[in-house]
Amino acid sequence: MRGVLVGALAVVAVLGVAGAVAVPEAKQWYEGRHEEASSYATGQEAKADRKSVPRWLPDGASSVEYAMRTTGGERILKATLPDGKLPAPCQPLDAAKTPEPEIDAAWFPGGITDDAQGRCGSYYVAMKGHTLYAWQTNEDWVEGNRRSAQ
Repeated sequence: MRGVLVGALAVVAVLGVAGAVAVPEAKQWYEGRHEEASSYATGQEAKADRKSVPRWLPDGASSVEYAMRTTGGERILKATLPDGKLPAPCQPLDAAKTPEPEIDAAWFPGGITDDAQGRCGSYYVAMKGHTLYAWQTNEDWVEGNRRSAQ
């Protein structure tokens, strides 16, 4: 009887440890299963590969990182711009409050909304030296699609 009890306790302990490891991994997979990320050498390459990469990204941009959610319009983008200036179609930011990006990646800094300088289409943008950071919320994506359909 004592052997059965020890065996049962061992099984419970193993299952508890397995659950403690598996549950966080499953949660991470579940929350990120609709996200895709890509890296490109140039803006031209990024736009050729993905139609969802914004057309205002200069062809000559380099070191392009791009992440998106496949179930909506959430996007983040990082690229090096040779001249260190916002692309021509971008407008100065007129919003008092800039929304936070709705997805994240290791290469996209937290707190970047404090440095937002403009809007490029439906993206908010910030420049840090020659590095462009851009993000689009699902709400802005929906609104942009609504306007273009009219």
